[in-house]
Formats: sequence, C-alpha cells, structure tokens
Amino acid sequence: MFQDFKLVEDRPVAIQVKEYINRLIIKGALQAGQKLPSTREMSLLLKVSRNTVIAAYEDLEDAGFTYAIPGKGSYVAAMADQSAEEHGSAGESAPWRIDWKTKVNEYAEAAVALDRIKHGIRAPKGTISFTSIAPDESLFDLGDVKRAFMDRMAIEGQVLLNYGYAKGYKPLIDYLMRYMENKGVDTRGKDMLITSGFTEGFDIVLSALRPAARSGAAICENPTHHTAINNMKLQGFEITGIPMERDGIDVQRLEAVLQTGCFDLAYLTPSYHNPTGIVMSPAKRSAVMNLLMRHQVPVIEDGFNEELRYSGAHVAPLIATVGQGNGVIYIGSFSKVLFPGLRVGWVLGDRTLIDALESIKRARTIHTSTIDQSILYQYLINGNFDKYVRKARAEYKRKYELTKACCEAYLPEARLSGDGGLHLFLTFPPSVNTQELLEACMERGVIFTPGDKFFIHPGEGTNTLRLGFSRVTDELIERGIRIIGEQARSFL
Repeated sequence: MFQDFKLVEDRPVAIQVKEYINRLIIKGALQAGQKLPSTREMSLLLKVSRNTVIAAYEDLEDAGFTYAIPGKGSYVAAMADQSAEEHGSAGESAPWRIDWKTKVNEYAEAAVALDRIKHGIRAPKGTISFTSIAPDESLFDLGDVKRAFMDRMAIEGQVLLNYGYAKGYKPLIDYLMRYMENKGVDTRGKDMLITSGFTEGFDIVLSALRPAARSGAAICENPTHHTAINNMKLQGFEITGIPMERDGIDVQRLEAVLQTGCFDLAYLTPSYHNPTGIVMSPAKRSAVMNLLMRHQVPVIEDGFNEELRYSGAHVAPLIATVGQGNGVIYIGSFSKVLFPGLRVGWVLGDRTLIDALESIKRARTIHTSTIDQSILYQYLINGNFDKYVRKARAEYKRKYELTKACCEAYLPEARLSGDGGLHLFLTFPPSVNTQELLEACMERGVIFTPGDKFFIHPGEGTNTLRLGFSRVTDELIERGIRIIGEQARSFL
C-alpha cells in the first residue's frame, strides 16, 4: 500500500496527499478503525515532508474521514467505511447499470444528431485549418483585461463573488443600452437581458415564442448560421428558408412565402451574414421590414460581427429602423470581435417580452457569471474597446484582402461573397462537391467548412464552402488556398 502515490505539478502537495488518502478510505482500502501510519512514517512512504503529511492529516480530520487519539495517532472514521459499503466498493453487490440510450428523450437524440462539432473533422496537428471564425487570440490585449479585472475586484470584489441578478449586471446593461442608442436604436419602451453569449439568448427567445398547441413556423435566410438552424429544429420550429442574393435576402421570394401562411418569427442576420458574409443593402432592409410589419411577423435580429466592416459606411441594424416600434428583438455579443471566453451576450427588445425572458433565464441558469459581466464592463469603460477594435479591424481587413486575392488567383471558378467579418463564402460550379473536395484537401493537410451545413434542407449547398481566415497566418492562407484550388480543378 501507498506505493502508487504520484505527485503532479502545479498543485499543493498537502492537498494531493489528502486526496490520495481520502480515495483509499472511500474505496475501502483503509478500513474503519484502522490506524494510519505516523506522520513521520507516511512522509517516508510518500516521499514528502512531514509537515505536508501533518497538514493533510489535519484536513482529513476536519472533513470527518479520520479522527485522532492523543498520544496514539490518527484512525479511519467509521462513517468513511460505511460510505464505501454504500457504494458497493467491497464487491458484495453488482454495480448498478442503466442503459441510458433507452432513457434519453427525442430532444437529446436530436441534439446529438445535429451536433456537427461532435461528429466533425478531427484534423492532425499541422493541418491548415480554415474552419474557425473565432478571433485571433494573438490580438488580445491581456494587460488591459488584467487591469479591468483588478479594478473591478478592488471596487466590489466581494459582491461580484456572490449571486447576481437574472436580468444582468446593471452597470453593464446601462452601458450596452447607450451602446445600442449610438447605433441609432430608440430604446424607449425597450429593456435588456444579459445572457451567456448569443446562443443562450436565442434559445431563450425561441422558447418564449414557440407556440404551445402546434409546431412553430420560422422564416430565415438560406443559408444561415447552423447553430441557429439546430436550435430552431430542437425547439420544434418548421423552417422556411429564403434564398440569398448579392445584396441580401430575396425580397420577392420573401413576399411570396409570407402570403402562403402564418409565421411565428423571422430570424435574420443583416450584417456580415454567416456564412455568406453579405451585408443587406439599406433598400432591402427597408423592404424586408415593411413586409414583416405588414404580416405581423416578429424579427429576431442577429447582430453578428457588426463592428468588423472594412469598407463603406455603417449600416444601421434593423432594430434602429423601427423607431419606437417593438417588432424587432436584437441579440448581440462581442464574441467574434472581442473575447469568446467571456460568455456575455444581450437581448434587447420590448419591455414586456424582456420581463418574461428574465423569468425564463432565472429558472434555467439563475444568472450569467457576474464576474464575466463586470470584467467586460470595466474593460469597456476603461476605453479599451475602441482601441482594440481599431487594431483588430486593421489586421482582419489585411487578412480579408489577402484571402480574397488568393481566392481570385487560385479559385477563379468560384463565386466569392463576403463584405467583412472573419470569413469568405465560395460557391463553385455544380460539379464540385465540397464534401468530396474536403476529403481530397485533407490528404494534403488543408481543411475548411463545407457549406451544406448552413442550408435548411439536406442536399442544398453541396457546391459551397466557408473559408475562415482569422486564425491563419499569411503564409498558410496562401498555401492552403493554392492547395484547395489544385484539388478543385480535378472536379471541374
């Protein structure tokens, strides 16, 4: 006994000794009433200092796993032995087994089936990967983030470590309300809920708008964000996709679809659309909003990557076009431009709706991490955001132009779309199947995201792909796109 103890780095040794002895007690290797080796003897057995063992023994006694008899030493407490018997570790009963595949419901099964990440590409180290549209962590200004953390903790650290409010951290809500006003949004009659990123906010909104007596009916661009497709399907919505044109959604097709039935919501990404990268033109924004208002279809607007425009004038979000109207629900996040590790997003909408969403949020997760919210707030009020966005926009613009130039040089047969953001979308002639192209490229160490995952129905978009460039070096951008071009020619 005691021969299998192994130290690991970066953890206090006394805690490791305590946990090791604790495991032996729980497993039944040390029985109730059994005397432990003396602290001197145990230090020799485990090859640690005696003071370390003394500290470990004291912690074990505090936790109720051992007791001490003055002048005699430490002994295993009876309750630990009973716990071991209850767990069946003595081998007296067979382990309790359940076939969980027969227990999980259709929702869980559907989530597994739709989980592209779980069933996605497993590329070896050294692969040139165009699959990510996350920000480049080399641009993160860690010094400013550390200062924001220390500043906020110094002001109200003890409060931040306690429970927060379901609606969100009020200083951050106030800041973001002003931020949205600066985008042209009339916030009168509106309120805000802080969420753990876009996805939670979208899921909460869907659960509030899903009809109780029938399947929901949703309209969205086709293609669109695959996570949004998954969430709508999991929430029981039947999705009608509207094709995209060079300047946004096909308005004529949208009008025709709206005349065919009743829809519960429309999900739209008007700026730096994922995956096409298209920015909806001002004329189409006006036409789309007039149509949806006429048919009384609420809009969920995804404010995806609005800060990463590289050319042209700023285009106001859809929620800014309705004035005091309340038909648009805006979901925002800084995840793609700032720090995805801080899971902070927000839902801006009618005050009555936000009141209901707050209760759903409280029932599900109580609140979003208050520390995350407060760090983001302090980072923003310290004036770091504008400085960082300028730096990030300049770097991503350079990579965007490089990627675009490489695509035009090595993939002349593909039609490009993407007016900003962190990716380009490519549409090949019908003879190119991008799933098969991916397999060919993987053999040469290059991967990308086939575009069919962004379409509503199976079999659509099989000749498209998304090319994320944000985390790829200049050299690898050029080399990777050249390889894709060489492989694509064999399909033409």
